[in-house]
Amino acid sequence: MSDVDEFLSAIPDEKRRGQAKQLDQLFRKVTGFNPQMWSGKLVGYGSFDYTYESGRSGTFLATGFAVQKAKFSIHILPGYTNLTHFTDRLGKAKFGQSCTYVNKLEDIDLDVLAELIRAGLKDLNTHWPVQPT
Repeated sequence: MSDVDEFLSAIPDEKRRGQAKQLDQLFRKVTGFNPQMWSGKLVGYGSFDYTYESGRSGTFLATGFAVQKAKFSIHILPGYTNLTHFTDRLGKAKFGQSCTYVNKLEDIDLDVLAELIRAGLKDLNTHWPVQPT
């Protein structure tokens, strides 16, 4: 059993656990990547290496999600491109620069989320090459 499977299976609320597993299947299907845990709380698909002008560099997940108590945070990185043509169709969600916050999956259109994930990865890959996980 992978760390991701253990993490998802340990979510105490049954409904939330089921939705997290549903998100995992969606991300696996859309990205074609295997998930891995980041910082012990982010389920990530793909990765990218970055170096900023300041010299700071590192590796981070290309896309993924976190399960929070009241919501899911869906990470569409890096937030360079305006993706409102997807977000306007997504449904009930709140948006940050590179995160989308969703209370429950019934509030959103999962087909639009799949489109958003694909567009986010495509955008990220134009700035920092995405590597499979």
